[in-house]
Amino acid sequence: MFDFSTEGVIIVLLLSLVMLGVHVAVSLAVTSAVGIYLTTGKLHVVQATVASTSAEALRDFTFAVIPLFMLMGEFMGRSGAVTDIYIAINRSLRTVPARLGIATVLGNTVFSFVTGVSIASAAAFARIGYPEMKAHGYNKGFALGTIAGSSVLGMLIPPSVLMIVWGILTEQSIGRLFLAGVLPGMLLATLFIIYILIAARVRPDLVGQQMQDAPVVLEEGAFDSTAHELKPAQFVVSVVGVLGIICSVLGGIWFGIFTPTEGAGAGAALALLLAFVKGMTGRGFIDAIYAVGKTSAPILILLLCAALYSRTLAMSGVTTEIRSFFVDSGFGAWTVFAIIILIWFILGMIIDSISIMLLTVPIVEPVAMAFGFDQLTFAIVGIIAIEAGLLTPPFGLLVYTVKAAIRDDSVGVQHIFWSAIPYWLIMLALAAAMMAFPFITNVLPNALM
Repeated sequence: MFDFSTEGVIIVLLLSLVMLGVHVAVSLAVTSAVGIYLTTGKLHVVQATVASTSAEALRDFTFAVIPLFMLMGEFMGRSGAVTDIYIAINRSLRTVPARLGIATVLGNTVFSFVTGVSIASAAAFARIGYPEMKAHGYNKGFALGTIAGSSVLGMLIPPSVLMIVWGILTEQSIGRLFLAGVLPGMLLATLFIIYILIAARVRPDLVGQQMQDAPVVLEEGAFDSTAHELKPAQFVVSVVGVLGIICSVLGGIWFGIFTPTEGAGAGAALALLLAFVKGMTGRGFIDAIYAVGKTSAPILILLLCAALYSRTLAMSGVTTEIRSFFVDSGFGAWTVFAIIILIWFILGMIIDSISIMLLTVPIVEPVAMAFGFDQLTFAIVGIIAIEAGLLTPPFGLLVYTVKAAIRDDSVGVQHIFWSAIPYWLIMLALAAAMMAFPFITNVLPNALM
């Protein structure tokens, strides 16, 4: 049982602060300071632990991976190369039912290889794909559910910010985590496409097939891929640029040519070159730096506080106590797995994915290892489960991101939540299949690293 003079206070205090709306970084820092003091009874130990943790974080180049990969994605997004590829995919699928929905999934798959943030994917394709789907008679909820659902690929296909955070928290190889996510990401994208094709066959009205002969009229100012002139040279530059950067960066990491941090730096430099070739201005460069700074700085502060929190758990024995509780409970491995997934799923309805990781991974990962789960598989399954929570009410972040990006008062968030249900059900089904068959995540890391 827990010693509620220390372990219990740490858990209750952290949960209370988070539920009261205190920022997760502040909650982690306060809880850590209180926990260290209760464990040691010495204020100077608290000060020394905070100072040493901060110094180590500043010296650790691993933390630079996040802003550098985000910068790579920002430059690629501003270059317009991914938009060119999306347009080409869309035009090549003219004879396929629900082509716009499928093009959105495939476009998100490509975009996921250059950005590690699913919110960026959701916002980008809400602006690119929704106006055209709406003009072609797609059910609005179905269209936006497709955009929100497929945007989760950004956190599963490398370079993923969640994979980087998980690797830092558990001291796993980020390169192996990147490789472990490729096959599940491809499988998830395939399952999404299969669902869209089935939905189009069962309910043609969802994808506007009853309007095939009707004229397509886009709203004023909306992006129109059919009117967008895509010159062959422009398309070649976009494809070669995107694929070249992806292969150079991820291939270099997987084959040991450079570290993830070095790869992120090389990717950012190559993406900057592509963006300038594609016409990005000096003002666009400054805006990209500013956008990444606003997004990455809070994440890095969170990681610093999470490192302090992990030390507190180790010093106070909370992790050991929780692991012992589950081991001695008599629960089976799959029961423990279901409990962990349920916790992540519920938290995903309330807070963002990185905060969920920082709060739970240092605790649940040792529990999973004690029950013999494969470490790589558990990491990828955890990312999938946490992302699934971002599609569920009442505070599904991806749904609200899509809603904010379209500015269409005729469709409410409840319609998007309802249409996103099949996508998170598919994600949970894939997570269970991966736990049953760990080779899905291990085959590429074992073969290439």
